[in-house]
Formats: sequence, structure tokens, C-alpha cells
Amino acid sequence: MRIVYRAQNLFDAHLVKDALEHAEVPAFISGEYLTGGVGQLPAMDYVAVLVPDSSVEAAEPIVREIEDALAEARLAIRELDDDQDSLVPVT
Repeated sequence: MRIVYRAQNLFDAHLVKDALEHAEVPAFISGEYLTGGVGQLPAMDYVAVLVPDSSVEAAEPIVREIEDALAEARLAIRELDDDQDSLVPVT
């Protein structure tokens, strides 16, 4: 098994896993149950998506596509937050 994605959170890990499985690439989430042990801390480096060695090549473009979509969504959220902050009157 090889790690193809290190997740920032459990939701992202499941998005990647589901996309891989939809493409018929077997996937497994490692560290899913460790998130309860870290409480409110970020799950970075605890949660990863793994695939069999023979499926790494098929998994990589799918993972890149999900990573790009997540990065775009995070940027849009940041920009929206910045816009909202500029609407708040300073007293």
C-alpha cells in the first residue's frame, strides 16, 4: 500500500477515497480513528488515503483533480471571508 493523499481533515480524506472508489481504484483511509485522540487539533499527518502499489498510477490523476478542486474551494472561502470582513463597520 502507498500513500497517495495526506488529508487536512477527515472530510477531505473521504472525498478522495470516494472519488477513487468511484473510478474503481481500491482505497483505504489510514488514521481515521486517530482523529478522536487529537481532539480539536488538525488531523494533518494523521489521516492519509492509501491505495495498493499496483493502483498508484491510476490514482494520481484523480487525487490531483480533487486536490485542485479543494484548493480552489478553500481560496473562494477565504476570499468570501475577506469580503465579509470588509463589510463590517469599524467602530
